Amino acid sequence: MAENLRDRIEEELKLAIRSQDKRRMATLRLISAAIKDRDIQARGSGKDDAPTEADLQALLMKMIKQRRESAEMYEKGGRPDLAAKEREEIAIIEEFLPRQLTDEEIARAVEEAIAEVEAESLKDIGKVMGALKGRYAGQMDMAKASRMVKEKLGG
Repeated sequence: MAENLRDRIEEELKLAIRSQDKRRMATLRLISAAIKDRDIQARGSGKDDAPTEADLQALLMKMIKQRRESAEMYEKGGRPDLAAKEREEIAIIEEFLPRQLTDEEIARAVEEAIAEVEAESLKDIGKVMGALKGRYAGQMDMAKASRMVKEKLGG
């Protein structure tokens, strides 16, 4: 079993090619291309260090968010076939992320982060979100967490 995300994706791509799973192959190739683009960006900005596991997890979360938005648009546009394709891609991408927290777990994490940084008002959102990102990167929908933080802090 591959130990890092990049290797796991490459291994899974090889397996998908061998089994001729076209949807999986296409999705894994998209992930690989996005990672390579990220590598090129890092080199272009003068940084030689490759993206970290957390960077790659953030990249995958972004890909999932894009597909959720697309699926929603396809549903509204009367194209359930395309929406289903986007959801299949989401399921494949999610395999490479840690287990996602439930809404209840996110709410509990938000409560703990607010208490930890002693947040009292909306001015403290940045501190709370920083604590959550540091602890739960790749495990929670940060947009959902941000909404919960705003509600708790009186937004």
